[in-house]
Order: sequence, then structure tokens, then C-alpha cells
Amino acid sequence: MHEKFSKRFAELENEAINFPIESIGNYQHVPDGKWQKWCTSVQSLLLAVYRQDSPQYNNFLKAYKSCHGNKHEIDTLLGIFLSAKEDFDGGYVFNVDMEVSGEVFGDLVSLAKQSLSEGYKDVAAVLACAALEDALKRYARVNKIDVEDKDMQEVINALKAKSLVSGAQKSILESMPKFRNAAMHADWDKIDSSGVGGVIGFVEQFLLTKFVA
Repeated sequence: MHEKFSKRFAELENEAINFPIESIGNYQHVPDGKWQKWCTSVQSLLLAVYRQDSPQYNNFLKAYKSCHGNKHEIDTLLGIFLSAKEDFDGGYVFNVDMEVSGEVFGDLVSLAKQSLSEGYKDVAAVLACAALEDALKRYARVNKIDVEDKDMQEVINALKAKSLVSGAQKSILESMPKFRNAAMHADWDKIDSSGVGGVIGFVEQFLLTKFVA
């Protein structure tokens, strides 16, 4: 998702740089149709990345409403857009991958809770562990940690080394690899409902603290 948005930012920057400029005396403007189309695409992108109450979106919308196609007005719109692009490219806004992942992992947790309530503790354990392991790896990647081919224990150690998990989360995570291995290797006799409930609760808290803007 982050890569798609990054590509779209680049496409729209290139489009604006190549706007045709028409001159009438000292008056320079971009032909109608060209800049309105571009602005509509930019609005959609900024709304998706920054949300409706963000200064990036609102500043662009305000400038767009007062724009008539004059070159200096287009330059203002472009400046706001490029500022938003720089913040996105520099990682100074909430990571889109994290937000989308939080929603997906949240669905997995909901399924795990439902399975546990219906008496399917083994299914619930697998779902909860899958959500946790993927969430840990995604959180690590966002923080520039290479987790390729690393198991859960290695990922946890890497997060701890960078102080990305601490306090109660750090302590509880220590027991997760053992539980995860039991679930993924079908050692069902090593798993009970209370343990599954504990994992689900931890994953929910981890998502709330790390994946919510």
C-alpha cells in the first residue's frame, strides 16, 4: 500500500511539472481541464493518506477553491502538494501499511475471539499467533529492521534491541514464541483456553498501541 501511494505521488508530481502553460500578454495560465483533473486526483490521494482533518488536505482544498488556473495559483497548489509528498516520502506521517495492517490483524483477532467463544481453542490459538507474528514483523519492517527469514524470537530480540518494545509488553513477549510454536506445530495438549485468551488480549493491546494513528 505504501509503495502504491508513493508511486501515485511521483506520478502526480510529474504531471504537474509538465503542465502546459499558455500566455496572454503577461497573464500565464494552465488550460481548463488539465489542472482540475490533477487537483481531483491530488485531493483523493491526500484524503487517503492524511485524512480529512489534516492540514495537508485542508490547505490544498482551500487553495483549490480559490484557484482559477493562473500560474501563480497553480504554483501554490503544487507547493502544498510537494510539501505533503516530502512528508510522506520522509516517513513523517503515520505509515499507511501500519494502518491497513492494523485493520486486517484486527479482523484476525475478532475471528480468534469468536472461535474461542465457540469452543474452538485450537483454531483461535492459530489465528491469534498468526496475527501476532505478522504484526511483529510488519512493525519491525516499518522501523527499518530486516526480518527476512527470521523467526518470532529473532524478531522480538531485534525489537527489544532497538527499545521498540518495553515494560509489560517486553516481558509478556518473552513467552510468546513458545506458545506460537505449540500452536503452529499442533501441540494442542500444551495449549489451554486461558492461554489463548491471554494471547488474544496481548495482540489487541499491541495493535492499539502500535497500529492505531
